[in-house]
Amino acid sequence: MTRKGAHRDKPAIAVLGGRGMLGTDLVAACAAGGFDVCAYDLPEFDITDAEHLRGVVEASDAILNCAAYTDVDAAETHTALAHRVNAEAVGRLGELAAQYGRWVLHFSTDFVFDGTLDRPYVETDAPNPINEYGRSKLAGEERLAQSGCSHCLVRLEWTYGRHGSNFVTKTIEHAKAGQSLIVVEDQIGSPTPTTLVAHAACELLKQRVEGTFHLCSAGYVSRFGVAQFVFHRLGLDVDLKPCCSSEYLRPATRPLNSRFDCRKIQTLLKDPIEPWQQGIECFLRQL
Repeated sequence: MTRKGAHRDKPAIAVLGGRGMLGTDLVAACAAGGFDVCAYDLPEFDITDAEHLRGVVEASDAILNCAAYTDVDAAETHTALAHRVNAEAVGRLGELAAQYGRWVLHFSTDFVFDGTLDRPYVETDAPNPINEYGRSKLAGEERLAQSGCSHCLVRLEWTYGRHGSNFVTKTIEHAKAGQSLIVVEDQIGSPTPTTLVAHAACELLKQRVEGTFHLCSAGYVSRFGVAQFVFHRLGLDVDLKPCCSSEYLRPATRPLNSRFDCRKIQTLLKDPIEPWQQGIECFLRQL
């Protein structure tokens, strides 16, 4: 584990999965916000280890959980592992948080929905996951709620950042390798930078908000549209072709509509949520 800050008069914040793509930016944002923050991650911290988890919850004032099994396709065959990390461990976290009186901020996903609505999803829409990853994340949501702890649930979609592999970096890598690309054009959502999520999470942390919220960049685009935008901004000449999800077979089915209605969380944030184009342009300048 990695400590950031040594002033024990400040609230002690634990970030589980603190060296992952989101966790790294979240630790940095918390430290910049004046919190005494500690990152917990593999190999020395395992969220599925009950004693590891108990030690962290007991030593912290609040817990931000970024730890997750995120390999969507592999979850189809590694179902037990996905549920152990995304559901069972989250339920145990909630039970310990309730026992010690701690507040939890937990991140979930657009994959808890089936993507069949003809409008953006709001927080009260009924989940209906269509793959094992989504089912494991929904089970985690449910177990956290059943624990009775004070918590905030934030569903995210299409996240990307400098500290991990993601759709944006993968498309750039393929393009620079001179590879032709076929990208689905019927999956619609909003590419969301982890820096945006981290800053929003810090505001929720300061307020100790409770409830369920949707968060993504403003505006919507297809996966194909994201690739087009990235290549245009980088000036890359790429053999890029669109396809339908039914033509691009993968082990796990993806929802076609991942659009979120973010008006609920916007009322708690100081600044307007930035458009997806702005986030990607900033990200590309930093690469």
